[in-house]
Amino acid sequence: MEEVTLEQIPRKIRDLYEKAMAALERGNAGYALDMLKQVMAVEPRFLLARKNLRIAQVKALMARKPNAMTHQLASLKGAFTLMSAQGKLKKNPQAALEGAEKLLEIDPLNLSFLKFFAQAADAAGMPEVAVQTLEIAKPYFAKNVEFLRLLARLYIATNQPGGAKDCYAAVAELLPNDQLAIKNLKDAAALDTMKIGGWNDTKTDFRSKLKDKKEAILLEQQAKSVKGDADVDTLIASRLKDIEREPQNMNFRRALADLYVRAERFDEALQSLDEAVKAAGRSDPQIERTASQIKVRQFDAAIAAAKEAGDDAKAAAVEKEKEDFIYNDAVDMAKRYPNDLQFRYELGFQYYLRKQYNEAIEEFQLAQRNPQRRTRALYYLALCFTQKGQLDIAFEQLQKAASELTLMDETKKDVVYQMGVLADQMGRPDEALAFFKEIYSVDIKYRDISERIETAYQKKSAPGS
Repeated sequence: MEEVTLEQIPRKIRDLYEKAMAALERGNAGYALDMLKQVMAVEPRFLLARKNLRIAQVKALMARKPNAMTHQLASLKGAFTLMSAQGKLKKNPQAALEGAEKLLEIDPLNLSFLKFFAQAADAAGMPEVAVQTLEIAKPYFAKNVEFLRLLARLYIATNQPGGAKDCYAAVAELLPNDQLAIKNLKDAAALDTMKIGGWNDTKTDFRSKLKDKKEAILLEQQAKSVKGDADVDTLIASRLKDIEREPQNMNFRRALADLYVRAERFDEALQSLDEAVKAAGRSDPQIERTASQIKVRQFDAAIAAAKEAGDDAKAAAVEKEKEDFIYNDAVDMAKRYPNDLQFRYELGFQYYLRKQYNEAIEEFQLAQRNPQRRTRALYYLALCFTQKGQLDIAFEQLQKAASELTLMDETKKDVVYQMGVLADQMGRPDEALAFFKEIYSVDIKYRDISERIETAYQKKSAPGS
């Protein structure tokens, strides 16, 4: 299913969605739910609306403090709807999915309902929708093996092996002696490594790719097990023999570069990667990224050596060289691989550091299409617009980011904090305090949050306030 973004939906539907999100921000979950249902009825491919619909449903449920009996009663209440929807699964999967949505209205954290929803979404050709819904429910099923395995299978079906690896790792931890759990974890890890490495050559059959990636994992594990210089030298000699035997094997060359880095033989590591590119006969963004990281490590080692020698001037000079290299490298990689949104994000960050806010905005607007970088890109967009004095536009970016973050992790803390700062700057102190309290309640040591909270309460208690 091709996803529809906020910018692609009709203006009337976008206005309805934005009103729903405003209602959700105010805590009016019931009103938000009604409007989000209307949005989804018109445009089911608008996954962001469906995600926020599900978040609102979960919030409404958690406000009622559910227990095991809550889910049992929900199962009874939804039994007829479930049977009816199951009967439509083969002939009319879309109707079955609509039935599954009704079940989640009753109880969005009911395991039976979630399993059927995933089944119906998959049958309707929308496995991404199933993944999205199960991801929101995942924190409540962190130790449920059946749920984790279901989500892992969906991750594999949607080409997200990293997510599958995480799920199977949790299963393996819960079932340490289960051979199937261990096998699933190894296979998912191999697929994830294969995806990261960009192994998309369809001329090579899957089994040979998997075998090659398992070899890469083994080599990485060997490198990590190094204890001292003698071990490093032994493994380097072994990899050199491997390369002499199989000069086209990229795994051996990457492993050799990693070992050289561990021995701080940076020039030899870079030479090894350069030979890997020549042996492959084509450029490889992953190898180039690794080479850039090695050069940064080389700069860091030189800076540390200069400081240890008491040569602060040289350390500062090398630090400047390092900064220039990172910037120029980001520009070059974005130019060479314009469709790689990770490189666009990195370039945007470099522009931001140099206060080139218009250029940074352009890159972050592109980078937000990358699901892994979307919320951070929105956050930095907000920082850029703030620096330009466009506070209302900055606040809108943060609202988008906050609506897509379910857990109060470091990214959400950054987003909510900045929303508080902007609200304060725009003369909305009560709103600012509400944002700061969200963070204060979970992390009292975050930045200057304690000071901000105490200052706000002092102002409230001051005479005449």
